[in-house]
Amino acid sequence: MKKFYYFSKSKLKFVEIQNFYKKFVFLVFFFSVLISFFLFGTYFVFNEFLNPDSEIRALKKTNKELKEKLNQMVENYKSLDKRISELSQLSYDLRLAVNLEPILNNEEFYGTGGSIFMPLNSNNPGKVAEYLNKLDSYINQISLKFNKEKNNYEEISRKLKENEILYESIPAIKPCEGTIADDFGMRVHPILKIRRMHNGIDIITDVGTNVYAPGSGTVDFVGSRSGFGLTLEIDHGFGYRTLYAHLSSVKVKPGQKVSRGDLIAKTGNSGFLTTGPHLHYEVRHDGIALNPLNFILEDVKLFEIVKK
Repeated sequence: MKKFYYFSKSKLKFVEIQNFYKKFVFLVFFFSVLISFFLFGTYFVFNEFLNPDSEIRALKKTNKELKEKLNQMVENYKSLDKRISELSQLSYDLRLAVNLEPILNNEEFYGTGGSIFMPLNSNNPGKVAEYLNKLDSYINQISLKFNKEKNNYEEISRKLKENEILYESIPAIKPCEGTIADDFGMRVHPILKIRRMHNGIDIITDVGTNVYAPGSGTVDFVGSRSGFGLTLEIDHGFGYRTLYAHLSSVKVKPGQKVSRGDLIAKTGNSGFLTTGPHLHYEVRHDGIALNPLNFILEDVKLFEIVKK
C-alpha cells in the first residue's frame, strides 16, 4: 500500500502519516455534510425571503380541499338519507301486504334532517366545530334509521316465509266431490232427533270416493270413533286441524306428512250415527270448530289441485 509522508521542521525529516486513508475519508465525509447543511440552509433562507407566504398558501389550499370533501360527504349522506326514507315507505306497504302491524315513521325521534346543512364556507374554528357536531349527530340519525329498516325488512322476510308455510298448510279446498247437504251450526240430529251443534259439514257422495288433503300437515289420528266410524285427523300447524269421518278406508298412517291434493282416504258409511254414505268434514282452530265453508275456495276446482 502506498505510504504518505510530511516534512517535520522540528525533526528536520520526512515522517510517515499514520492511517492516512481513514483520516482522508473522514475529512471528505465531514466537509460534504457541512457543505450540504450550508446549501440547504441557504435555500430555505432565500425561499422564506422570496416567498414568505408559501406555507400559508399551502395551508389555505389544503383547507379548501378539506371543506370541499366535507361538503361532498354531506351531500352523499343527504342522498343516502333520502333513499332510506323511500325504503321506509316501501317497507310500510310491505308490512301491510304480509299482515304485519305498520310502523309509523317518527321524524321527531330521529331529530333534524339533512336540510339544515348549507355548504361550509367559514374558516372560523367555532363555526367549523359546530358544523362537525351537527354532521356527527346527523350521521347517527341515519345510522338509527338504517338499523330500523334493516330490522324491519328482516321481520318482513320472516313473516313472508311463515306465510308461505301457512298458505300451504291452511285448509283451502273441498276435500272430495259431492253435494253439501248439511251445513255447519245448530240443527236437529237426523237420528237422535235432538237439537245439537253440527261442528262440520256433510258432503253426500258414493262409498269409495277419493278424499284429498285440503292443505299440508301431519296425520295425527287414524282409528274408530264412536258415532263417527273410521276417522282421520290432520294437524296442519298454526293451530289448524281437520277431521274426516264415516270413512271406508284410510290411505295414510299416523305421523305421515301430506301435502294439499294428496289422496288420504276413501268415503264410506261407517259409524252408527249416519243415514247414508257421506263425508263428515270439520275444521278447527285452537280447538274451536269453524265453518269449513269459509275455507273452501269456490274459484279453485278440486281436479286442479289433485296430484296425479
